[in-house]
Amino acid sequence: MSAARHFLDTNIFVYTFDLEAPEKATRAENLIAEALASGAGMISYQVAQEFVAVARKPFRTPMSFEQIERYWLTTLRPLLLVHSSPGMFIRALDLARRDQLSWYDSLIVAAAIQGECEILYSEDLQHGRRFGDLVIQNPFL
Repeated sequence: MSAARHFLDTNIFVYTFDLEAPEKATRAENLIAEALASGAGMISYQVAQEFVAVARKPFRTPMSFEQIERYWLTTLRPLLLVHSSPGMFIRALDLARRDQLSWYDSLIVAAAIQGECEILYSEDLQHGRRFGDLVIQNPFL
């Protein structure tokens, strides 16, 4: 785990609830706990919004609104350190165009860059890929 500033993609939070992948769930729980304890981890509103969308529908047992609110207050809100901005939007457009990322992936990368992160933990992007000082790390490899 890293004391470096790091960004957690949505899949990290989703895996904490995956009963069919206990090793991934444990790794995800550890990443989140370290992010909260160190103060070096962060997310954007996009991550929180995507998590709620998954928690309400694709979960085997959807989370109730009360459970989501509790998770928001204890886990997501304390990590919400990157806020949308016009500059982040333009950077995401540039990343999507130049690096051929999907729009939503480019927003995640732009948010991690805006948060001055060194690491973006994600299973959805190419492990080891760099965007300037930011490196993608798949924590489940």
